Amino acid sequence: MEAITELTNWGVDLIDVRKTYAKSIQALRGVNIQVGRGEIFGLLGPNGAGKTTLVKIMMTVVKPTHALGTILGRPIGHRGKLQRIGYLPENHRFPGYLTGGQVLDHYAALAKVSRRQRRERAATLLERVGMSKWAQTRVDHYSKGMLQRLGIAQALMNDPELVVLDEPTDGLDPVGRRDVRELLLELKRRGTTVFLNSHLLSELELVCDRVAILVDGHVARQGRLEELTEQTLEYQVTCSGDTQAIQSKLAAMGAGMEGTIIKMRGHDVNKVNELIDLLRGAGVAIESVEPHRFSLEDILVQVLADHSSVPDAVPVARPTG
Repeated sequence: MEAITELTNWGVDLIDVRKTYAKSIQALRGVNIQVGRGEIFGLLGPNGAGKTTLVKIMMTVVKPTHALGTILGRPIGHRGKLQRIGYLPENHRFPGYLTGGQVLDHYAALAKVSRRQRRERAATLLERVGMSKWAQTRVDHYSKGMLQRLGIAQALMNDPELVVLDEPTDGLDPVGRRDVRELLLELKRRGTTVFLNSHLLSELELVCDRVAILVDGHVARQGRLEELTEQTLEYQVTCSGDTQAIQSKLAAMGAGMEGTIIKMRGHDVNKVNELIDLLRGAGVAIESVEPHRFSLEDILVQVLADHSSVPDAVPVARPTG
């Protein structure tokens, strides 16, 4: 069985993950998430959605109420595969009496990285995250941003197949966030699978191949960014003139009026042309026609609005692959 699971195309394949805390608090309610090998995958959702709980279950920090699936082709918690995972927890803490170099050496030793490799990788990674000159400084003298850079370096010390990063850009300034994005793309080019949990949707939008939206312990949506935005393109027609006489026709076409802007959802250019013909026929002047694709934030807001209207949301179907 293990030889078969090793051949899976999924770097992470989580099936029916559930977690119920004391007093019947359901943090996760049957989560299915699949992450392809060598891709950057983003987990997003509002506070309290269960994102960090899911990450901790993947890393065996939290015991699930129920969970099936594999990580790197082996059951969740497989010791050999845990050594091939790099992990940056949210709000991580390092012993303040250790220097940056000692932190990297210590955590790499826990992952059974050889002493020679620890020395080489520590020097390389400290340089990569811009922390070389702080290698011999105790971490209790580090700023939050410096600790975050060190934490990312720590997660890469075992040359992992999978990197799990919980809020990796927390505490970083714009330059630091850009550096992290570039590093993540480097990891992807090397074939490393990256699993990100972040509330900074603009950051996820710039690097992720696929994302999952977690709401109230359920996966509300999952897929490639272009798939999630497929139904969230609209054309905005700015016009001037009296549209009162054609309001019923606009409504029949699925167009909505906001001030001087008419909005029409979808990708059908023919419907946009019909709208333009209708406006011209009514003597309405058209000032501009612009396509507008929703951002990841727009999609999340829409998902939350849809979810709030459903008493008990049903988990999405599991993709094949």
